[in-house]
Amino acid sequence: MKFVKMHGAGNDYVFVDCFRQQVDTPERLAVAVSDRHFGIGSDGLVLIMPSDKADCRMRMFNADGSEGMMCGNAIRCVGKYFFENIDSTKTTITTETASGIKRLELTVVNGTVECVGVDMGRADFAVKNVPFVCDEDEFVASELTADNRTFNATVLSMGNPHCVVFVDDVDAFDVERYGRAIENNPLFPKRVNVEFVEIVDKDTIKMRVWERGSGCTLACGTGACASVAAAARNTLLPMDTEICVRLLGGDLWVKCASDYTMTMRGNAVEVFRGDY
Repeated sequence: MKFVKMHGAGNDYVFVDCFRQQVDTPERLAVAVSDRHFGIGSDGLVLIMPSDKADCRMRMFNADGSEGMMCGNAIRCVGKYFFENIDSTKTTITTETASGIKRLELTVVNGTVECVGVDMGRADFAVKNVPFVCDEDEFVASELTADNRTFNATVLSMGNPHCVVFVDDVDAFDVERYGRAIENNPLFPKRVNVEFVEIVDKDTIKMRVWERGSGCTLACGTGACASVAAAARNTLLPMDTEICVRLLGGDLWVKCASDYTMTMRGNAVEVFRGDY
């Protein structure tokens, strides 16, 4: 199997071109290739596939083999790969995902995609669509208990489930301990991605993420969008303003429109190619 290792803001995946080859057991393959000691090393596996609904299709598998609905960092890399290896005639492409078709805007310099903007769709605060077990229709700035600690949390979907917690000092926060506890809270029947967010100023936030099925990662594109949407909903950040989201793997830029439609832009970097 030929593969390409790519990352967006340090969120790294093994990508397989399924226009030219076939993967029969992606769940098992994801576990094997993601191992950073005995495999290639990644946050998961992404298949770039033909689609009858869009220019291409993305299937994304977490490091534990579970299939994800959407990944904002991986989809930027899909756009880069598609332009540079499959069809270089378009700088606007559509990608089919498990959470709908996403539109990508490619910034190309001398034939190389250096930045990708993504229409990420609308942030959805309806708890039934997360899903989250709750008596209310929404769970915004409400108390959530995990590992004997109570958090002020906001729950929403970006095509996949997110729980956003605002903290005073994200660098000093125990992301692994509380991220794991919240991910596996039975109130989230399909588990959840957890973002811990510090508001730096009106244009900037710092975010650390615990990803469902992968644990601590350097970045999460849907998580960055969820964080900005939650901050806007809690009147901590302005709407219709591009916000710099500082992650361990680099920066992403996210805008929340007045109807909670989210747009995101960031890098997409090829690391190496190989055979597995």
